[in-house]
Amino acid sequence: MNVGVEALFTGALGLQAPWVVRDVRLDTAKHRIDFDVECKQSLLACPACGAASQKVHDRLPRSWRHLDFFQYEAWLHAEVPRVGCTACGKTTQLTVPWARQGSGFTLLFEALALTMCRDLPVRQAARDLRVRDKQLWRRIEHYVSQARSKQDMSQVRIVGIDETSLRRGHDYVTVVHDLQAKRLLFCTPGREHQTIQAFTQDLHAHGGEPTAIAHVCMDMSAAYLKGAATYLPNALVSYDRFHVVKLAGEAMDEVRAAEWKTEQAQVQQELGVLTAKQRRSILWGMRRNPSGWTATQLQAMHWLQRANLKTARAWRLKMALREVFANARSHNQPELAGAELKAWLSWARRSRLEPFKRLAATLRDHFEPVVRGMLDHRSNAFVEAMNGLMQQAKRAARGFRTAANFIAIAYLRLGKLTHLPASPFVPAKALSEGLTQHRMCGQVPHGTA
Repeated sequence: MNVGVEALFTGALGLQAPWVVRDVRLDTAKHRIDFDVECKQSLLACPACGAASQKVHDRLPRSWRHLDFFQYEAWLHAEVPRVGCTACGKTTQLTVPWARQGSGFTLLFEALALTMCRDLPVRQAARDLRVRDKQLWRRIEHYVSQARSKQDMSQVRIVGIDETSLRRGHDYVTVVHDLQAKRLLFCTPGREHQTIQAFTQDLHAHGGEPTAIAHVCMDMSAAYLKGAATYLPNALVSYDRFHVVKLAGEAMDEVRAAEWKTEQAQVQQELGVLTAKQRRSILWGMRRNPSGWTATQLQAMHWLQRANLKTARAWRLKMALREVFANARSHNQPELAGAELKAWLSWARRSRLEPFKRLAATLRDHFEPVVRGMLDHRSNAFVEAMNGLMQQAKRAARGFRTAANFIAIAYLRLGKLTHLPASPFVPAKALSEGLTQHRMCGQVPHGTA
């Protein structure tokens, strides 16, 4: 091959001595370009002990998939030397600078694959890259595990704990988010109290202290409450205000559904004047904020407020509970918040609406954490939003086969991991800065082929 062309491709691939491009083969029919790379030196340092000027024992052929070159699928091929060392007596294969040991992809190709999997379904990314999705899952798990091992959790103080479904049925994972840094800290199968113990072990492994956790925001799960009390002894627990109001909304829907199905003559007489469209307007009007009502919903809700129905009382109870939370947030007075909540609980217990009587009993049993959630202005809204994104990832990544796959993609997308390979298509200046940081950290520079 022409010396100038050899230098061109050697530079384009980012190779450095002793590695050079020896030959290039282009097959336009197969849309493929193959680069033969060789190590020209016959004396090399021992990869095991570092002894200089050791003879090459033999050379083993290896191949790696690389980033596409122009519109062609690119492959690197090299006969990788094995060094026979007289100092340590070992025969060790040389590590190539463009790929991980044992990987069939170059570092740049793996970096591109991770970048694509952050936004695309893994199966679609695999199809676009013309590889099997199982190959990408292995890379995701490897790099996510490597990046998480370097994550610092020493400053974690406020966490949100929740569950999200893994598959249909009762198959769940527990997620723990850092509510200050807005990142996924921990994810593990199950929703028992032992999952909190697993979190504290992971926290400790990343430089954090379970005793330093000052606040936990969660729903009214007995298992999570037990886990927090046992393994996060200094944390104050507050129940997410959105979760409490959601429970009130569910109680309201239960009352409405039961009443609309009843055969009582008086109820049917009142409901009989409504058209199907008006019933739908009441249904959605009850679930929405009054400020978001359409004209049709506004008219239907005015009719409901004048009706002598349990549904109307249920809606008033739900809205009254929301007002209790709003007042607590604006006044920020614990005594006033507690008094208003107690008044609401008394009303709910006397309402003769079984769903609200059950809700009142639940809130009474968890009174202090509920009040704390009313006052501290913290909520699991971020956790709920992230769980929504996790469910989107689950639906998009239909090919995930195990809980480990699902957890790995959750960390990749939501963990704000800072030690992942940078995209190979970042601007040159940013790439140069990233390479400098990698060298300072003693890591293999992922920007080098």
